[in-house]
Amino acid sequence: MSVMDKLKQMLKGHEDQAGKGVDKAGDFVDSKTQGKYSSQVDTAQDKLKEQLGGDRGQEEQPPKS
Repeated sequence: MSVMDKLKQMLKGHEDQAGKGVDKAGDFVDSKTQGKYSSQVDTAQDKLKEQLGGDRGQEEQPPKS
């Protein structure tokens, strides 16, 4: 069993909270890098939320400035 499978099992039923955590971590990285890598951070956030199922049921969020 891979690490990602174990994470998915642990987060089952808590996808929204996982998505919020991913957003919070990405915002932290953006603040520390002063937005220098914001497009890469946004891409990583999207892919991670897709993998963990954290973006289910959430409405389209406006782009970050």
